[in-house]
Amino acid sequence: MELTMVAGWLNATLAGFDLAIFAGLHGLAEAAGWFFTPFFMLVSLFAEKGIGLFLVSAVLMLFKNTRKAGLCMFLAVLCGAVITNLVLKDLIARPRPFADEAGAIYGWWMFVGSPIETSFSFPSGHTTATMAAMAGLFLCLRSKARWLCFIPVALMGLSRSYLMVHYPSDVIAGVLAGAAGAGVAYLLVRALYRYFESHPENLICSFALGFDVRGKRSDTTT
Repeated sequence: MELTMVAGWLNATLAGFDLAIFAGLHGLAEAAGWFFTPFFMLVSLFAEKGIGLFLVSAVLMLFKNTRKAGLCMFLAVLCGAVITNLVLKDLIARPRPFADEAGAIYGWWMFVGSPIETSFSFPSGHTTATMAAMAGLFLCLRSKARWLCFIPVALMGLSRSYLMVHYPSDVIAGVLAGAAGAGVAYLLVRALYRYFESHPENLICSFALGFDVRGKRSDTTT
């Protein structure tokens, strides 16, 4: 297929960077056999269509103390999906790394089980979703342990390039897109909670602020 101007520029400009990381990951795959492959496939599966991330956010929204974080995660994944899946992927139309059957990456992709991906490559949707969710959670937490939120992001990005389904530059772009989605979601949630807190007499606002699945619903009107 004929490349778009941006896709052609990405492939030409970042070829050395992407290929060097791919070669290192293939070397790791060869040295470890199939040791890492099932693990990275499982990591990737968690963010497939954002389902695992949506489930985590839904659980957090069941509890009063974590509802804001859960809502921010949920909206961040949605915002990231809009940026990546609805805009950038089709606009840039970068083919997957394994699309060239004559290239070395195709053989490396076959080596790790040739996982099938049918959409365009740039940016990485899995990485976007994971970064959006984890950055949204990070922004809502205040403990020092919140930095641990970025461990799943690193694992997701590594898994996508290890499986040869995304260029490392796709992953970096996904991190940036996810961060943007999280920023938008955080501002939306802050505005929403200001509205809730200024209208405690409203049944929906009171429910959003006070409901807890454990039955510990507080009276927000007092």
